[in-house]
Amino acid sequence: MALWGGRFSGGPADAVFALSRSVHFDWRLAPYDIRSSLAHLLVLESSGLIKKDDAASIRTALKQLSAEVLNGSFKAADHDEDVHSALERGLTQKLGPVGGALRAGRSRNDQVTTDLRLFAIDHMLEIALLITKLNSAILAKASEYIDDSAPGFTHIQHAQPVSFGHEIAKHAQAFSRDLDRINDWFKRASVSSLGAGALAGSSLPLDPAFTAKNLGFESVFANSIDAVSDRDYVAEALFIFATIGLHLSRIGEEWSLWASTEFAWAKVADEYSTGSSIMPQKKNPDMAELARGKSGRLIGNLVAVMTMLKGLPFAYNRDLQEDKEPLFDSFDTLLLVLPAVTGMISTTDFDREKMALAAPTGFSLATEIADYLVRKNIPFASAHEAAGKCVALCESSGRQLHQLTDIEFAEVHPSLDGGVREVLTVSGALNSRITAGGTAPASVAEQIKVAQLNNDSHAKKIADKQQAFSEMMGA
Repeated sequence: MALWGGRFSGGPADAVFALSRSVHFDWRLAPYDIRSSLAHLLVLESSGLIKKDDAASIRTALKQLSAEVLNGSFKAADHDEDVHSALERGLTQKLGPVGGALRAGRSRNDQVTTDLRLFAIDHMLEIALLITKLNSAILAKASEYIDDSAPGFTHIQHAQPVSFGHEIAKHAQAFSRDLDRINDWFKRASVSSLGAGALAGSSLPLDPAFTAKNLGFESVFANSIDAVSDRDYVAEALFIFATIGLHLSRIGEEWSLWASTEFAWAKVADEYSTGSSIMPQKKNPDMAELARGKSGRLIGNLVAVMTMLKGLPFAYNRDLQEDKEPLFDSFDTLLLVLPAVTGMISTTDFDREKMALAAPTGFSLATEIADYLVRKNIPFASAHEAAGKCVALCESSGRQLHQLTDIEFAEVHPSLDGGVREVLTVSGALNSRITAGGTAPASVAEQIKVAQLNNDSHAKKIADKQQAFSEMMGA
């Protein structure tokens, strides 16, 4: 059912309709469109714009339509232009002309962005909940390896020994920031646009603030032109998803390296691996690789929408139809990737012995020599130089730092003595890193405890929001 056409002499050309049609992807907004229609109906009824008997009929028909959309008995037809026209068709089929009364004081311009906000909030909550589950898996796995040493890396070169639990737990901090961003996003996304009309508001006695409250929004639009043209909440959501994608990609990269024959640290569970169609021996960490690959898709969706938005003048433009598919795709992508990565992390085992053997290699304890001299009041620049000379001496003679003689230490720097060997151990290096956020096992255990409490707090807030949203949708 077309929602326009009175001033036209004929319908659109087939090519125009095909390009204009959006119901094949915006049908996902149907439950939210029906809910916003119920809120709009309440205002039209209370203001006397729709008679109570008609309003009761429309309300009953909308609820029937909602059930039919949910069970699949009512679907969009080939001749429907968009979700709004499809649902109005459903109403008029049930009620006749009175089904069109609901359009009073409302444009697809304010209607669609209201629906999209509701959709985005609903699905953002789902993503947020999955992230808390991922974080719990990360922290649980980190807890298993708090007391296990491994090389820490910068530039993919051995740097300093670290607790391997510390290495894993760093990812929880990244996803915690994502949860903070999501929580902050809700403030700007939870703004009702209903009542803005096409762009100028309405001459009818509507109550946008009442409608906003009815739909669970925290606030209502302040400028009707901005209300119908604002898609910051879409772009910001896509930025959050792209950032989550980056964090997932880093996990994918590390897991791929750790599972390689060269590292041989990680044993990814069979149920989170795949094989080769030609090489029977292969066991590939494909979940890690797919997480890494999907990040490009998430970044691409952000760029697509930002590029579309950058040149739009004035109020609503049809370009805004292009906001939905990238948003839907990013939601769908994360709904696929997050559970798979969570499972992969939860079921991966690491080779403690290999990691421990690798921890002191690459002269990763050289900084301990410099710190030893600093504790003797030697300026760090001089201490750093001396430690570097110790490394050079070891490289030229094929030895490790602890194998240098007392005489050789003293020749490098007069303040270096045999006591330096006491700090040239991995356990000593780890246990000495007691500064806040450092890699000492005791510090790591506390970090994980705090991170889990923070994650639990996020999960509780998300669950509360989901409950409130569910109750609103069912009202």
